[in-house]
Order: sequence, then C-alpha cells, then structure tokens
Amino acid sequence: MMKRLSLCLALGLTLTVFTSTHAAPAPDGMVGITGGEVAVGSDDGPLDERPRHMRKVGDFLLDTTPVTVAAFARFVKETSYRSQAEQFGDAGVMTYGTGEWKLVKGADWRHPRGPDQPAAEKDHPVTQVSWNDAKAYCAWRGGRLPTEAEWERAARTGQKGDGDATYTFGDKLVKEGQFRANVWTGMFPYENDGADGYLYTSPVGVFGRSPAGLADMAGNVWQWMADIYRPYADHDKPVTPTKDTEYAMRGGSFLCDPNVCHGFRLAARSHASAETALMHVGFRCARDG
Repeated sequence: MMKRLSLCLALGLTLTVFTSTHAAPAPDGMVGITGGEVAVGSDDGPLDERPRHMRKVGDFLLDTTPVTVAAFARFVKETSYRSQAEQFGDAGVMTYGTGEWKLVKGADWRHPRGPDQPAAEKDHPVTQVSWNDAKAYCAWRGGRLPTEAEWERAARTGQKGDGDATYTFGDKLVKEGQFRANVWTGMFPYENDGADGYLYTSPVGVFGRSPAGLADMAGNVWQWMADIYRPYADHDKPVTPTKDTEYAMRGGSFLCDPNVCHGFRLAARSHASAETALMHVGFRCARDG
C-alpha cells in the first residue's frame, strides 16, 4: 500500500480505572486533567499494545471535542494555511463495499471523500488533515498534540466500578438500545447499516461525554498523537524522526467494526506517516496544565 495510506488497525482488550479532577478552571472548550500515574496499554491486546506499563504525566488541558471543520476553517482563513492533502492534490478514501483504500484526486478537509461528494459539515470533526497539519493548527492556538499517556489518562479519568473499563464510557458499546459511539455497524467492509445513526462522521459531542467531560474519545475519528509510533518497550529510548517515521493515533473511528478493528477501545492504537491524510482521521489539541 502507498506510504501515505499506511494504517494499522488495533485489536484487543483494555485495563485500569482512574478517577481525577483538575485543580484549576479550564478555558472554554477544554477540560483540565490532573496528572499522575496511568497504566498504558494492554497485556491482552495485540503486540503494539504490550506491555501494560505505568507512566507519569503532569497536569494538562485537553480539547473537549475533536477540532471541527469550522474551527479548522478559521485557522485557514486567518493564516492562509494550505493542508498537505491540498498540496499533494489527493488524500486517502476508503470505498464502502470493498474496503479498498485509494488516493482520491481533490479529496481534502473541505471534501473528505472527494470533490464529487458532499462537503464536510461545519460541526463535524475535521478530517483529511495530516500529523503536520494537526501540529500546525495546535501551535497556532498556543497548544500541542497530546501524548499517548495523556490520552489514556484523560480517557480513563472518572471511570468507576470494579475492574477495568473497555471503553471510555464503560464496558458496553450499546446501552438501553443506544449506541454510545460512532462506529461501523454491519458487516465490515461490505455494508454499514447506520444503526448508530451515521454512515460517516457525526457532529462532535452527539454521543455525549465521558466521565471527565470529553466527547468523542471513542469512535467518530482517529486522532493524531504527539508520539512517534513504536513499541512501548522503546518509548524511553532516544529517537530521531526520519522520512519514514510514523505517528500514533488514538480513539478509533466510524470505520471501526468491533469484530475487526475495535479501535475505539481505551488501549487501541493506530499509526500513519506524518504527511498522511485520511477520511477518518482528525485530532484535538492539548496544553500543559
């Protein structure tokens, strides 16, 4: 597969329960998370989620929702920024029915599935943005991308009860007949029956908030992390990015089938190269607390 379409879909289970609140009030559009130790990964998941290990994070702030199309449009208007998909002239789109990924000419953040398909809706998460695009946006806002450890800390914050939650909202994807995340429903990749209400992205926050007050920490769009994607056993080792370096993603997306990808689990990971833009990948920003 083309380098700019590199993608890994994670499988497995997840671990650990955390409760936390942030001492200082957070600015509008962000949630404060108190730092501490967090168990990252899963010993029961695929190899890239192993081993489960403890990391320490400081206080930080995290966007309540993924960055929306409207918010990214303001960034573009004020800075004249041109996304990498626009520079390349194409971006990654998956064909329903076959599961085939291909670079579609003219696909970008305004028209994620191509110029002949509907435009991106303003209150949906922006997609077809590369890691480099996401980093540039967050810097413009005075922030940065979150780390994987911060992501798990935030996703686990507020979880209660015995044992470890599978998802940020608990252990059940469907509760009282209602889906709690925007995921693939039907037989992947042949049919998405839209049982959760959406065939593609959904408005940010429509599935509610996590115990920490965060929306779309599971499903809707994969989200870029600051971290270089590599085995957890290597996370403390010095590393110099190269043209082949890939970066981690978290959260899963509307293309994640619980029987195939299950990427909306707490410990699930994905990855792609820094210039990759895909129809189901967005981001949110963080700041030091």
